Amino acid sequence: MDLVVRNARLRGRKGSYDIGIMGSKIVEVKEEISGTASEELDAQGCLALPAFIDPHIHLDKVLVIDRIRPNVSGTLQEAIEILWEAKSRYTTEDVKSRARKVIEMEVKHGVTRIRTHVDVDPICGLTPLRALLELKQEVKDLVDLQVVAFPQEGIVQSEGTEELLYKAMELGADVVGGMPHNEMTDDDSKKHVDIVFEIAKHFNADIDAHVDETDDPYSRCVEYMAAKAIKENYKGRVSADHVCALASYDDYHAAKVVSLIKKAEMNVETNPETNAVLEGRLDTYPKRRGLTRVKQLLKAGVNVTYGQDCVKDAFYPFGKADPLLTGFVLALFEQMTTPEEIGKIIDMCTYNAAKMIGVASEYGIEPGKRADIVVVKAENELEAIRLQPPRLFTIKAGKITYRHNRV
Repeated sequence: MDLVVRNARLRGRKGSYDIGIMGSKIVEVKEEISGTASEELDAQGCLALPAFIDPHIHLDKVLVIDRIRPNVSGTLQEAIEILWEAKSRYTTEDVKSRARKVIEMEVKHGVTRIRTHVDVDPICGLTPLRALLELKQEVKDLVDLQVVAFPQEGIVQSEGTEELLYKAMELGADVVGGMPHNEMTDDDSKKHVDIVFEIAKHFNADIDAHVDETDDPYSRCVEYMAAKAIKENYKGRVSADHVCALASYDDYHAAKVVSLIKKAEMNVETNPETNAVLEGRLDTYPKRRGLTRVKQLLKAGVNVTYGQDCVKDAFYPFGKADPLLTGFVLALFEQMTTPEEIGKIIDMCTYNAAKMIGVASEYGIEPGKRADIVVVKAENELEAIRLQPPRLFTIKAGKITYRHNRV
């Protein structure tokens, strides 16, 4: 074998296991693999997991905080406005440099696959998209990067954006994005969704849109998008991100919408760090947390995952690009504290995320799957979430991409 990871703990199993790798694939998982390999790693009895996936980040915006004014209101709308000037000055090398730094942070924390949203609009044109498409090839040995063409400024109210989205897909963007609630009227929001579906169907691409990122209980874009997915035979190919307004609906309407999301086989992605900061800004007390109805969606059988979203930008001044920290924040705010719920937190940044980005068939620690593995310096899921300890190794497609300096 080319590589053997020895003495690793695996979820749901007692004792320790060896993981044998040949080329890019896992070929054997057993208590003891005999013989030697070209290289061996000692997991030291620590927890081995399928490598983490970050299904939602904005790599074109990361690390811009030192060149913009502060977001005094802390709101989503002010953050968008603050970035108008910064976006107009983007260069290819600037975007790539900042994004690369955060990708390296992700790898250090055990990530091997990332889905990034990239702004496409008349302010920045296609500059950030071209930059991330270039970087996608340059970092392919570290991470698999999926690029979402994201119309943050709207489509209906932002003249020229629809044409730019078509060009973005022609250039090689992987997924069609959207932000329907950032339109002037409900009718325009629906038209925004219609356009997104038209583009996606034209390119036979999946859809991954920011939907109802607001506390407004009358923002109903996710309902329309779910119905559209059903009517357009796009079940299983649509992801809705943030979906904060769902938490502000009355329970009866929320139950209807959750049922519709399930029927549409939509993925729901939440961003607990960023939305805890952005949402609830107009509340006095009690303050809303900004999360969607994570536990209710999971109970209904909806595929739910979470992402980093932002790192040091106008939306969120913090961010470590560590899925275990993001999972810890989610566990706090959504009160996911039982052993079963803590396990679901791990599922959300591994198997659930793999399903969302379309790689579930090749994902997991078992023979035949791609050898994407992270070894966390913890004995179990609880300690991984509680402490966010160092990652001893990150392995992508059988190659070691990160090794902790004390190993």
